[in-house]
Amino acid sequence: MSKIHKFFKGGGGAKGKGKGGPSPQEALARLRETEEMLTKKQEYLEARIQKELALAKKHGTRDKRAALQALKRKKRYEKQLTQIDGTLSTIEFQREALENSYTNTEVFKNMGYAAQAMKKVHENMDLDKIDDMMQDITEQQDIAQEITEALTRKVGDDFDEDELLAELEELEQEELNNKMANVRLPSVPATPLPSHPASSRKRVEDEDDMQQLAAWAS
Repeated sequence: MSKIHKFFKGGGGAKGKGKGGPSPQEALARLRETEEMLTKKQEYLEARIQKELALAKKHGTRDKRAALQALKRKKRYEKQLTQIDGTLSTIEFQREALENSYTNTEVFKNMGYAAQAMKKVHENMDLDKIDDMMQDITEQQDIAQEITEALTRKVGDDFDEDELLAELEELEQEELNNKMANVRLPSVPATPLPSHPASSRKRVEDEDDMQQLAAWAS
């Protein structure tokens, strides 16, 4: 059996105390009171040590006996002070261990409450029923998808798209031919148009020049 198991089951060091033992809060309060008392004792001893040291210096070699007595008292106070330091270290270690144990106990207790709450939540939940429900949901989703595809499927639209395009081109060409047939060209004038008046005038001028040349040659 582990130490943790003994602690939570009331075994080990808690064997003789039973349910009438002090609570962690009470024990911690007692330890803090003891620490305060020993700290005050430390301050008192430190003051006495300084006082005895001052007396020893004061008497010096003039009153050797009084000086030695002061130094002896100082040594006793220093020994007590050393003992109190060790006691305070032990109490501090014990207090920290008790605080950690109390914290762990509260954490364990709260985790137990959480576990009980989760157990209560899951009491009415059956894994087999959950699996069946999820299968039903998946099946219904598949059915809904098939229904959607069936409703959106095109009906009666089995035509060859190439044939439709060829027919459309024929209709467009027929429409174009109709438009060209309805176009009216301008009519040809009844009177003949004059034929190049500029060319005729030049020819008359050339004839005049030739007549003048012939007259000059004769």
